[in-house]
Amino acid sequence: MSEITMISRTRPRAELPMLQRLGRDYAFVLPGLPIAIFSFSLLLALTVVSVATFVIWVGALLLPLTLMVASGFAALDRSRLRLWGADAGPVTYRPREAGLAGILRLLGDPRRWLDLVFEMIIAFPLRLLTFIVALVWTVLSLGGLTYVFWSLFLPGERNTIELLELIQPELIPDDDGARFLIDAGAHFVLGLILLLTLPAVMSALARSDAFLTGTLLGAEAASAHDNADVVRYAPAAAGSRHSGSFSGRAWAWIGTGFAAIALLAVAWPVMTVVYALDVAVAMALVLLHCVSLVITLRWAWIGMILSLGAAGGLMLVTVGSGVSVWPWPVTALITQCAVLVVAALARPWYVAASGWCASAVLTLGALLAVAPNLPRGALSTGIVFGSVSAGVVLLTALSRMWIVNADRLEAAERSSAEQDRRRKELQERNRIARELHDVVAHSMSVISVQAATARYRNPSIDEAAQREFDEIAGSSRQALGEMRMLLSILRGEDDVPTAPEPGLQDLGALIEATRASGTEIRTTGDAAPGAAGGTDASEGDAVSGGLSTVSSALRSVSSATGLAAYRTVQEALSNALRHAPGAAVVVDLAVEGAESPDSSRALVITVTNEAPPQKLTTPAPGAGLGLAGIRERTAAVGGTVETGPTEEGGFRVRAILPF
Repeated sequence: MSEITMISRTRPRAELPMLQRLGRDYAFVLPGLPIAIFSFSLLLALTVVSVATFVIWVGALLLPLTLMVASGFAALDRSRLRLWGADAGPVTYRPREAGLAGILRLLGDPRRWLDLVFEMIIAFPLRLLTFIVALVWTVLSLGGLTYVFWSLFLPGERNTIELLELIQPELIPDDDGARFLIDAGAHFVLGLILLLTLPAVMSALARSDAFLTGTLLGAEAASAHDNADVVRYAPAAAGSRHSGSFSGRAWAWIGTGFAAIALLAVAWPVMTVVYALDVAVAMALVLLHCVSLVITLRWAWIGMILSLGAAGGLMLVTVGSGVSVWPWPVTALITQCAVLVVAALARPWYVAASGWCASAVLTLGALLAVAPNLPRGALSTGIVFGSVSAGVVLLTALSRMWIVNADRLEAAERSSAEQDRRRKELQERNRIARELHDVVAHSMSVISVQAATARYRNPSIDEAAQREFDEIAGSSRQALGEMRMLLSILRGEDDVPTAPEPGLQDLGALIEATRASGTEIRTTGDAAPGAAGGTDASEGDAVSGGLSTVSSALRSVSSATGLAAYRTVQEALSNALRHAPGAAVVVDLAVEGAESPDSSRALVITVTNEAPPQKLTTPAPGAGLGLAGIRERTAAVGGTVETGPTEEGGFRVRAILPF
């Protein structure tokens, strides 16, 4: 199953006026909580039931369904993101195969597991926070502006007056009216400030939600800050059984975030209870150390500097605690090793090695600073940190190198397979080109030579027959020229010979050349331009001859639409000559919507041949192939085509080409 990201047709958010941006932010933030509540409840229930019944194989069937439901909620979030004005990028899932085995293979798709983690664990607290802030900010701003009306019904003393009694009691007037004005004015100013800052607050809430949603649910993309050597997952070739997009960046953010939260939850109580630190001081230092873990994922150098600063602060405040595990408390040691692991996985080896060297220098400096009164066990703690962190950095750096080399090998294999496919395709195209050159081009050359030399080989032919032979020679030479271009394209030559593509201005020459075969062709229609000098058209025709010039209504037609119109008329006339020889043909051109310059316009081409004088007993070769070509060319420019017999026994081709 694959999800192809649609191109958003909504107006870019940055181009909208402020009120429209504010409305779009509200429409993005507020519905997020109800969706998150529903997805959290449903996915949690399905996951619990799946895990509980896995031993009896019911969960093995229910868990893939849970993953598909999570992917559906993820697709909804991506759609909401596009409507807001951002794009998460194309996301590909592993194809869902038929049968029980195909359903169970969904369990091996990391992208679906990422959708489940986001929709069940991350989306609910994220949208709850943004919803509460948006709602409280909006209510307070509107409540402050309207406080003068509804505060009249509030009992007791007003809160602004109570606040003044605590700060400056002498500023409180004795008159109740003055107290009311002070209280109402303070609330009005507060509401006005909140209202003026509301667009910025809503924008920040929407952007934070959009950033996390796009980062965790979007496609793998290299950011501007990414080093060219950063590990990136390259999905397998499209169509393979294991194809799918694995967002290593998203999993890295989720894993690092969970690790930081877990370390914060453990380290804060440990530093407060075991090392007897002040609650606020322990919270600040531990929080800074854990936050540096997340920052290292994106800005490795800044994150490691912050981690060293936090570790140094912890060493400083715990030196007199009397605990033997110093200068690296166990929680600080684990957090610092986690920072080095993130740096080693996200950046080249020398970044993590530099961080380890700085940590070792910090440890040595702390030991020398308190020498000779080292706490018992301090030296062994420093040795343990140095050896453990060195081993962690070494193993992580080697793992990263292995992943990078595996990625490069996989990319090389895909490139080799693609080159092999292109080589086989080029061989097949060359074979087709040889067949066309040896068979079709040779026959056309013979026809051209015979037609051009007819007057020399048969001096007795009259002028009318000679004109016929000249027309045949010209048509064959034109066909040979187009055949050479086709052969060059098939052979994949770099310098393909080009020639002006035919368009509406060439329809006149096409009809005149077809008339030379003796077929009666009439041209009608409001959009038909002036005559080219023919004599076969009736008096009621808008065009008595060919279509040598383009009318003003058709000057805005693109070259692609003009080429499609030319090929449609060419193929329709060719079909009429082949399948209804001797029948009269009517070519009608009209423009729909030309009366209004603002309305959508379309070129309507109708080619109708009458019933042939004699019905063919054997269908002409290649019947139906020309009509298929007309449909393809018409669809390519966004048009439609209708073909079928007429009531009189003829045949009609009607194409509508928008322009």
